Amino acid sequence: MHRVQTKKACMVAYAFYENDARIRRYVDSLIAKGWKVDIIALRTKNQSRFEVINGAKIYRIQTRERNEKNKWQYFFRILLFFWQSFFFLSRHHLRSPYSFIHVHSIPDFEVFATLLAKLIGAKIILDIHDLVPEFYSNKFNAQPGSFMVRALLLLEKICCGFADQVIVANDIWAEKLMIRSVKSTKCSAIINYPDLHIFHPLTHNAQEKNHFTLLYPGSLHYHQGVDLAIKAIAIVKEVIPQVKLHIYGDGPEKQNLLNLIKQLGLDYIVELHEPVELSRIVRVMANADVGIVPKRADSFGNEAFSTKIMEFMAMGIPVIVSDTKIDRFYFDPSIVMFFQAGNEHDLAEKVITLYHNPKLREQLAINSINFIKDNNWQIKEKLYFRIINSVLGEKLLPE
Repeated sequence: MHRVQTKKACMVAYAFYENDARIRRYVDSLIAKGWKVDIIALRTKNQSRFEVINGAKIYRIQTRERNEKNKWQYFFRILLFFWQSFFFLSRHHLRSPYSFIHVHSIPDFEVFATLLAKLIGAKIILDIHDLVPEFYSNKFNAQPGSFMVRALLLLEKICCGFADQVIVANDIWAEKLMIRSVKSTKCSAIINYPDLHIFHPLTHNAQEKNHFTLLYPGSLHYHQGVDLAIKAIAIVKEVIPQVKLHIYGDGPEKQNLLNLIKQLGLDYIVELHEPVELSRIVRVMANADVGIVPKRADSFGNEAFSTKIMEFMAMGIPVIVSDTKIDRFYFDPSIVMFFQAGNEHDLAEKVITLYHNPKLREQLAINSINFIKDNNWQIKEKLYFRIINSVLGEKLLPE
């Protein structure tokens, strides 16, 4: 058995590292405590295969475009990443062993890319960003009792059993997972707390002051309800001619959203931009008057926690949020403006209310910043350190 080098870790994710705030928080915290961290991830066509960012080594082993035409093409790309990451990770671990490997799902089965490393000493953390059975059902309109969904539930249980510890992206999902797939002793919830080194109040760009600017930054999936925001703007513009909606993101709904913008004659009011790196999206967010998180309360969106809500809050930007189960669980009307999920008319009404009431916007911003003082990554990173210490059986990180 290889002697494991202490204070060396690896992150594995079928994701673009630069755009994933959750993974970057973990990495930055480890590096700040003297750890060496490798990241195995995706790359765009214009990115290099290897880069060092803030001390972390990024190995981009596979390209990806968000243009999958069906579930088989989507699955093939994930499977290809699995095999490439397995061989890449195994090779690197044999040369210089990791203390632990932190695997980010989707997909759950990516955790088996660590098989060889686990057999020769590495500890494994599985981080479930989204529950795969629910995600699959929502993305491909599968019935809950279908063969594929039942197979994914079984696979989820096997993957959780393989990992030494499981982290889940919110408390509602953690409770669900502990009922069906994992023991409570090896399962913890860590939500997407904002990193105050990145997300904090910034000066508003003077060029944007001529507009009432709304912003949605995130993925373009149906459950995100971005179409509802666009329909709401068609109503709002009759009352607020200077309103603007900026959308930053990519995903399967992109073309439908572009068609909707054109159909409603909103070409000069709603702008759909390509996603940008985390360092740039902060400046974009700073120029918004109001953030919008318009998720649908469907089987997936109702319980999927949005990263951007607390990031807007940390920057002192009032945010309008659909009244989903998950958002009612964590927030209340003193810190966010709720609207009825799925109702673009109510969303439009809330936008108009905030436009006409700058004092309410200011109060929401103040309450949000106060909330974030106790709910940010700088305070909550100790939850992650506690998990690592538990998995490794020694206190290598401060709790």
